[in-house]
Amino acid sequence: MKKSNYIWNFLLIAALTAGALWFALKDNYQEVMDAIGKISPLGLVVILSWGILFTCVWGLAYKVLARKYVKNYTWWDGIVVAFTGTFFSGITPSSTGGQFGQAYILKKQGIDYSDGASLLWADFIIYQTTMMVYVTILFLLKFSYYAHQSAWFTIILAGYVVNILVILFLYTMALFPTVYISLAHRLAGLLSHFRFIKNPQHMIESWTVQMTSFTREIKKLSRDRTVILQCAGINFVRLTMLYMLPFVIARFMHIDLHFSQLIDVIALSSFVYMANSFIPIPGASGGTEVLFNIVFSTLLGSLASAVMILWRVSTYHIILVLGGVMFMIARARYERREQQSPVSLNPQPSMEADLQSAQQADPEYPETGAPAGGEPVGLSIDDLRPVGCADSRQEPAMETGERKMED
Repeated sequence: MKKSNYIWNFLLIAALTAGALWFALKDNYQEVMDAIGKISPLGLVVILSWGILFTCVWGLAYKVLARKYVKNYTWWDGIVVAFTGTFFSGITPSSTGGQFGQAYILKKQGIDYSDGASLLWADFIIYQTTMMVYVTILFLLKFSYYAHQSAWFTIILAGYVVNILVILFLYTMALFPTVYISLAHRLAGLLSHFRFIKNPQHMIESWTVQMTSFTREIKKLSRDRTVILQCAGINFVRLTMLYMLPFVIARFMHIDLHFSQLIDVIALSSFVYMANSFIPIPGASGGTEVLFNIVFSTLLGSLASAVMILWRVSTYHIILVLGGVMFMIARARYERREQQSPVSLNPQPSMEADLQSAQQADPEYPETGAPAGGEPVGLSIDDLRPVGCADSRQEPAMETGERKMED
């Protein structure tokens, strides 16, 4: 993504956040300020540090996954990857840039783009599965009760269905990869007929390589139950911390919430994140704040706005800024280390070339992505190629130095 687009995204985030704050404060500004003023200095530190803490927990999952590739990979390395993902996800529409930045950092930490793409696939699969199991339980326990109180919960149900479809899509891809390759072949032919794509064969080849990488990672994960259980446990803790923050804020504000209502707060928080699936704006700004007020007003009344302000600052704005700072510092440190290393006969690639390669290996970019590590063991492109699909492997799979980063 171009720098000018990042600037426009920041401006859009600021404008939508300002609009959401106006919406939250227009009717009860003084009441909200009084509620926030009741929080002790220690309570404010805990609240504002909460988002940093659960992002650090996410870094622990990267440590577990990366130890397969780098034996001395540390928790701090994983934290840098987690904050990088938070930063790029927060400033790109529908969080599409997170894995792109993470693949770049993983490469600087000594993990090839192909292995980095596999690691990110594993993290995404385990996280998405854990989240949907978690939220499904909450839906069964609490959704019907709150759905009768507001028609807005229909949006939440739609978001839940979308996430269920994503999970089904992922696992059916792993079980029936040839079906999806065949569909990609037919779709490419259809789009090329209407001139929506210029090189249908390249699209098919890229999608085939992505499918082999994904299928390989699913098979590897199924054999490594210890890693699955560890990462699922880490994600459970991370999600619990994320979902319970409104309860922590309400208690510090002396809002009359009992511990028996903690499960209600966790459920409502998860419902807000489910509905975010329909907000393709960087950071889901604007819509998230408004939806939080609507959903939590059933439990917190007019003080939902006061809780929302601190919740959003902790879970989005602070870690967005900190993630950007950490990415810049980490990038400078890794590039300085490369410059100080012994001179190689092959020149070091530029940052732009590295970022292009990261985007090509990124699981979020199947149109142009292709792992750099070749075909996985036990599963070749030919195994997945549909009948009648011509062989175009003479074309380069990676054109890192020539391609321009897509907007």
